[in-house]
Amino acid sequence: MPPTTAAAHGPGPARASLPIGVFDSGVGGLTVLRAIRARLPHESTLYLGDTARVPYGTKSPASVLRYAEQATDHLIRRGVKLLVVACNTASALSIGPLRARFAPLPVIGVVEPGADAAVAASRLQRHVVLATESTVRQHAYARAIHARVPHADVTEVACSLFVALAEEGWTEGPVAEAVARQYLGGLAASPAAGRPDSIVLGCTHFPLLHGAIRSVVGEGPSIVDSATTTAAVVAAELDRLGLGRTMEGRPGHALLATDGAERFAAVGSRFLAEPLAASDIEVVDL
Repeated sequence: MPPTTAAAHGPGPARASLPIGVFDSGVGGLTVLRAIRARLPHESTLYLGDTARVPYGTKSPASVLRYAEQATDHLIRRGVKLLVVACNTASALSIGPLRARFAPLPVIGVVEPGADAAVAASRLQRHVVLATESTVRQHAYARAIHARVPHADVTEVACSLFVALAEEGWTEGPVAEAVARQYLGGLAASPAAGRPDSIVLGCTHFPLLHGAIRSVVGEGPSIVDSATTTAAVVAAELDRLGLGRTMEGRPGHALLATDGAERFAAVGSRFLAEPLAASDIEVVDL
C-alpha cells in the first residue's frame, strides 16, 4: 500500500523516507528530475508527467490550476514529502494556490529558483529569458527577476522550436545551431555594451540545447539552468525541514504518465539520460 496523505504530512522518520514528488505537463520535467537525482542520489523520487493533456501553455489558467491540483492530489495519495512543480506554466500559475491548499506539504516551482540564480549570476543585471510562448506571455521570469532587482533589464524570447528539437533529439549540430541563431543571432550581434550577461533557460526542455545556445551567444553570458538551481533549492529545503532520507538501502524511483508510455519512454530517455522502456512507465488516470 502506498503511504497515506497523513503519512505524507506527518512528522518523523516515516515522512523522511517518502520520495520527492515531481510533476510536469509531460517529459520536459525529467531534466529537473535528473538534476535532483544527481544532487540527492540517496533520495527516492516519484515523477508524474501529465502527457494526456500536454501542452499546458494552450490551456486557460483555471484549467492549468485544476490539472496541477489533480496531479498533486495523486502524488500525495501515493506518498511524497515534498513536491516540485517542474512545469514552467504550472509554476507561474499554480504555486500559490497549491501551497495554500496542500499545506504543510512543501511546494517548489522552477521559476523562483531560476530567477534567484539569474540575479546571482549577473553583474550587470541584463537578462535574456528563453522560454515557450506561454511562459513569455505570462512574463513569469520577468516578474520574478524584477521582484528581486527592480531595475533589471529583462528581454524575453519565445523559442518554441527548441521544444520540438529537444523531443526529436536534434539538440546538437547544424540544425540546432541554425535555430538558435535565428532566435538569438540579433542579441549576439548587438553592441557589446548592451549585451546580456545572463541567459535564463526558462523551459525544462532547453538544457538539452545548452551547447547550441552557447555556440551562438559566445562565452560571455552565464547560462542559467533552472533544473540545477531547482535541485539546489530542494536540497536546501529538505535540510531545513529535517526531511533528508537517512534509511539504508537503494532509493526507489518511479515514473508515472497519464498517457502514451511508449512515447514517454522514447523521448524521456533523452531527457533523463538513461534508457527507458514502456514497461518502466506506469500509466495513471487523474
